[in-house]
Amino acid sequence: MGTVGLSFGSPTSGAGFNVSSTVSEIVGNLENVETPWKNQLTSLESQDTAISNLGTLFSNLSNDASALTDFQGVLAQKEGSSSDTGVLELTAANSTATAGTHTVVVNNLAQTASGYLDEITNASDALAGSLTIQMGNGTAKTVVIGAAPSSLAANTIYTGSGANTLPKLASAISSANLGVTANVLTDSSGSRLSLVSNTSGSAGKTTITSQLTDAKLVSTTNTTGAINYNSTVGAKDASLVIDGVPLTSASNTVTNLIPGVTFQLLAPSAQESDGNLEPVQVVISNDNSGVESAVNHFVTDYNALIKAVNTQEGYDSTGKPEPLFGSPTVSLLQQQLLSSLNTQSPNGYLDGIAANNGTTLSGSMTIQVGNKTAETIVIGAVPSSPAANTIYTGSGSDFNTLSGLANAISAANIGVTAGVATSNGESTLTLTSQTAGANGALGVTSAIVASAPTAQTYVDSGYTSTTADSGTLGTVGDASDTLTGSISIRVGNGTAESIVMGAAPASPAANTIYTGSGADTLSDVMDAINNAQLGVSANLTSAGTGITLTSSQVGAAGALAVASSLADTTSLTNTTLNYNNSSDINSLTALGVSVNNDGSLTLDANALDSLLNSDYNSLVGFFQNANSWGQTFSTMLTNAGSSSSTGILALAAKSNSNTESTLNAEVTKEDSYIATQKTKLTAELNQANQIMQQLPSELNGMNELYSAITGYNQGSNG
Repeated sequence: MGTVGLSFGSPTSGAGFNVSSTVSEIVGNLENVETPWKNQLTSLESQDTAISNLGTLFSNLSNDASALTDFQGVLAQKEGSSSDTGVLELTAANSTATAGTHTVVVNNLAQTASGYLDEITNASDALAGSLTIQMGNGTAKTVVIGAAPSSLAANTIYTGSGANTLPKLASAISSANLGVTANVLTDSSGSRLSLVSNTSGSAGKTTITSQLTDAKLVSTTNTTGAINYNSTVGAKDASLVIDGVPLTSASNTVTNLIPGVTFQLLAPSAQESDGNLEPVQVVISNDNSGVESAVNHFVTDYNALIKAVNTQEGYDSTGKPEPLFGSPTVSLLQQQLLSSLNTQSPNGYLDGIAANNGTTLSGSMTIQVGNKTAETIVIGAVPSSPAANTIYTGSGSDFNTLSGLANAISAANIGVTAGVATSNGESTLTLTSQTAGANGALGVTSAIVASAPTAQTYVDSGYTSTTADSGTLGTVGDASDTLTGSISIRVGNGTAESIVMGAAPASPAANTIYTGSGADTLSDVMDAINNAQLGVSANLTSAGTGITLTSSQVGAAGALAVASSLADTTSLTNTTLNYNNSSDINSLTALGVSVNNDGSLTLDANALDSLLNSDYNSLVGFFQNANSWGQTFSTMLTNAGSSSSTGILALAAKSNSNTESTLNAEVTKEDSYIATQKTKLTAELNQANQIMQQLPSELNGMNELYSAITGYNQGSNG
């Protein structure tokens, strides 16, 4: 620590010195230690702000990418139109709809059964009798005016004591769930009961008979005061013809008779001059405008992001470096963004196989690029007389694996790049044409067969409080088949024990049993389990191709937790790997998107519109198929942004946070030390100041004492 030069003035003046300013000067020197820490914190806080802003821009772009890669997103949306909205009006077309044109002829609309009772003068008139309602071919139900008797009649509803008016009857009918809705309609001429079926179409047919009477209706023409039921609309299904197929609909809201499409029938089709009904044209189309908007939004947000990233490489308006200037984070982000933009989207891929499980390939596949000659790739060594236009994978160590197949295709210079993509434990062969457009379209036929060890799974049978847990392990092709892998067994809350196929290593793993050298069959597994005395017994099934495991304890205490990775390497499972065409588009250029020198993008809307109208499915594949450009780019955004804890920005923010915590701790520690020193200095300097202020009087006293003793400085008259 540097020294502090202080001036206390004349020690004999009695004026002392300014304690406060002296302490401040000393403390200020101590605080200089914190200056580089605080400067670094200020710099880190600026970096945090820049990282946060970039994280927001990454999130925006990720949302844009999700809109294009989501199977239910904008690329799945459909639009529709009707050539006669007076007859048929489209109301919805979901993602399952297929673009195309359909013809619809509406013979008649669906009708809902309805009717009403004769009009009465006043809704409060006292009624008597009953009303019988039958829905379709169901059981007829009778609604009786009045209280329920002690012995209830079957299929009968009673309005209740005193409930003998039209509104009370309507309430009883509606609350009884008879399949009709009852309402009282009143106008200037009187009141009537309306009955409407709750089910549209022929299924909602009603049969209603009335034995109701109103004494006030008695007349010479109606001697009993009868209230009759009048049927006004009969139940009927809509009848229509779609693309030549006669169909019916119980409702005028028609759903999925054109898959994924809902439309409303408003009137029967008009009759043409020749007497035939005029068909309505229903057109289902892709939401091109929505896709164009989504791609444009993607380009705009990408440009905002790359501009913000590039800005961090320069200086601000005052000439100071930007917060992330020189940071490897910036160059890493630029590398990720630009390399992902230029990633080639595969034109197609083979069905996936489990990664790292010893799967081998056999067979062949044929690849044709555009109009070029088809080439056949054969798994295996080159024969003495090779076939024309045929590539052989060879006989090396990996000739019959996906990587060996990919290497053979790529090395053959047939205009195709092959690769192996692995995700979520599954690997697949991808093919990417080296020529854009129709000239590079791939025609692929696969007869590749994958032969994989057969997994030996465990199926638990369960237990009860009085029975022991049990289950069955695997089914091998033959009792002598060779097994690899291991099986883990835990009984109740005990420690899991692993049984591993093969000889024990020099340093055996804990809680592990080895079957032994050459002990690689199902019987060997059984013996190892039984010899280990794990609290479970193992027995071969009657066919000798499986093992039954039974706990030695009943109930939950003996519950078995079994995990098997055993595999039968003798009896293999064979699967033909089909080729899946992904897209004829393998780069952004085909979408009308070009990359500028500064890394920003430019969108040619006309080129995109042309693609949407000519090859919509390839655009979907470009964004959504397995290993496609869209899926790869979305993964990059996750790995580079702050949404994932392992993202580039997230890790940079975490590193800054750790450094900030350390610096803040140092500042806090130093502040505590300075505060202690300030208190101590203030006390000591106050004491010193008092002493200096007392010095003159002390000196005067000494002078007087000296004079008294020596007579020095006595007055001339003394």
